[in-house]
Amino acid sequence: MLKTTTLGLALLLALSACQDGQYAASTRHLAPIPPATLALMSAKGVSPADPILMRAYKKESEIELWKRGADGNYALLKTYPMCRWSGQLGPKTREGDRQAPEGFYAVTPASMNPNSSLYLSFNLGYPNEYDRSLGRTGAHLMVHGSCSSRGCFAMTDEAISELYAVVREAFAGGQRAVQFQSYPFRMTPENMARHRQDPNIAFWRNLKEGSDRFEVTRAEPGVGVADGRYVFDAGDEATAGAVARKQADDERQVAALVASGTPAVRLVYVDGGQHRAFRETMVAAGGGLGEVSRPEALAAGPREVAVPTAGPVALAGKRDPVRGAAALKPTGPGGTEAERQRLLKIFAAAGADQE
Repeated sequence: MLKTTTLGLALLLALSACQDGQYAASTRHLAPIPPATLALMSAKGVSPADPILMRAYKKESEIELWKRGADGNYALLKTYPMCRWSGQLGPKTREGDRQAPEGFYAVTPASMNPNSSLYLSFNLGYPNEYDRSLGRTGAHLMVHGSCSSRGCFAMTDEAISELYAVVREAFAGGQRAVQFQSYPFRMTPENMARHRQDPNIAFWRNLKEGSDRFEVTRAEPGVGVADGRYVFDAGDEATAGAVARKQADDERQVAALVASGTPAVRLVYVDGGQHRAFRETMVAAGGGLGEVSRPEALAAGPREVAVPTAGPVALAGKRDPVRGAAALKPTGPGGTEAERQRLLKIFAAAGADQE
């Protein structure tokens, strides 16, 4: 009976996300922001109390920290390497799938865990409204210390101490929620072209709408949910036009990359990845990162699998245009020179409509 119970508990742990237990109360959550980061803030004209925003990228294994200045615009303050994330590129859909979430989340003061068994942590708030609308399940999806992940973003104890302090001071300054944007990769034309046949491309194009708005405005995008997708506040006419022009220009670049022979690929991970800096540390030091979940899964890195381009090119997954923008129509594969020219003309015409 004892053996059965033990096995049951082990299975429960294996299927769960990053279960964030409580350690006895400590003072680690009160650690100050490091002097070097304070100096960086001062050099950029921002203070610890100013609002922040974070952006995560799985493929690149990085989390960006942005600070809002006196002009109301966010500026990149610092980029933190991830020590570990698990699963594959793509959204989390169910409890136990080891997937780290992708989408737009809100970190609140209630999300902070000062007594985390993973040194320190904050909860991303998965499932959010979008996830719940699709019936997705899971809990305890966090950014935390250590180098072990079952669906979370593990940053090492040192990095989470700093990031926790920065979030804490933003809340102390009056920020009520920190937007956390989580992406499979940086939303560049090159990445969109290479991953154009991935089953998640329509979802990723939806995420790119929010990313584009932030890139253009340097302001936190207003996020809602409608008809099973994210929707974003278009802003005024000038903002909507600028965002639409960026989207059209990116589409033209994607089309040109496809026309020039950029292959469609999928990245297949054994189980997630980590920033190259940590991989190099592990190799050089023979470890040195504490507990690393499934280190054997990190050894080879992701496998790039070519995807046949027969059938519709997945460049134009469902995307509602920003107000005032002309909708782009799906296009076929660029197999012949005539087809490549046709594809380029379609996107050039779409861009002209945005002017």
